Amino acid sequence: MLDELINHPYAPLTGGLLLLLLVAVIADLIAKGILVRLVHRFAQATPYEWDDALANEKVFGRLAQIVPAVVFFAGIHLVPNVSEAMVAITKNVAMGYIVLMLTLATVAMLRAGNTIYETYPVSKDRPIKGFVQVAQIAIAILGGVLVIAILVDRSPFLLLSGFGAMTAILLLVFKDTILSLVASVQLTAQDMIRVGDWIEMPQFGADGDVVDVALHTVKVQNWDKTITTIPTHQLIASSYKNWRGMSESGGRRIKRSILLDLTSIRFLTEEEIHRYKRFVLLRDYIGGKREELQEYNERLGAEIDSDVNLRRLTNLGTFRAYVFNYLKHHDKLRNDMTMLVRQLQPTPQGLPIEVYVFTTTTAWAAYEGIQADIFDHLYSILADFGLRPFQEPTGVDFTSLGHR
Repeated sequence: MLDELINHPYAPLTGGLLLLLLVAVIADLIAKGILVRLVHRFAQATPYEWDDALANEKVFGRLAQIVPAVVFFAGIHLVPNVSEAMVAITKNVAMGYIVLMLTLATVAMLRAGNTIYETYPVSKDRPIKGFVQVAQIAIAILGGVLVIAILVDRSPFLLLSGFGAMTAILLLVFKDTILSLVASVQLTAQDMIRVGDWIEMPQFGADGDVVDVALHTVKVQNWDKTITTIPTHQLIASSYKNWRGMSESGGRRIKRSILLDLTSIRFLTEEEIHRYKRFVLLRDYIGGKREELQEYNERLGAEIDSDVNLRRLTNLGTFRAYVFNYLKHHDKLRNDMTMLVRQLQPTPQGLPIEVYVFTTTTAWAAYEGIQADIFDHLYSILADFGLRPFQEPTGVDFTSLGHR
């Protein structure tokens, strides 16, 4: 029985193929189990980050998978009694597998390159992830064409020439990719968006920091820690607000109004004017304003026969001057940026007095604290000027009326 197996016509061919398979398996175990592990340990031991990125993206593992294919490609013709057709088919399959692994290794290498690039500060200003993804798609398509050409034993240029007839279909299939590619180029070239920017895009429910800029999508982590994914081309086609300019300016705007009861606005008495002179922030204002009003009133001459003809100081004007000087001397506000205290159009809810200033910090928590401190003070000092804030009648107001 053993002699029959040994003397069988296919015995040398079968034995040669099994031996070739055994050599390929041993080579694969050596490449993956020994060489790749040694390379990974060496990468971890070095202080450099690029080799760690290559190891994490399994670039070395992809390259190691080429070894058994090389064994088959180089050794198939050494097998006894192997036919030319089998040699050709085996070499084509082995070469196609080699090209496939090289393609996957190149794609992984590009991904590792982007990971390394993101460790540098310039990556926030000039992200390249979108371009890397485009290169990965191009390499994958090219690798796929080469693998098919090798397997069917045809020139790759012949296959590529056939793509011309499929242009319309390709444009339809890759429509979003093409739009995203153009958008990525525009966003990067015009520096419209970076990782770390705070953007608002209400139509997509986005209000937070940009955490990722890719080819097809831009990810925004909202302030409630949810993630909003926006198609990249929508950042070109739609409007959005980018707060980067505020962050780079170093000042964040406060724009808030106090609503005053119109019935509390009146002229100041001499006693009140004398009292306000003790206010350090009003001393210059009171003195300068009184001289201005005195000159005006003297020019009226004989017409000054009653108070109705005189220009006089008002509690509202004095309050505005106090607020402006208070803000001007505030150490958490920027004097080199716009600083206004202005009246707005009266409304049924009272007269708005708007504070328009910029803080010295852009940090959210600190900004809110500064804003709250300012308005705590302003609301508290209103009564010193005989002014009342406007407030809609509440249950307490109606209850107090019933007790009268």
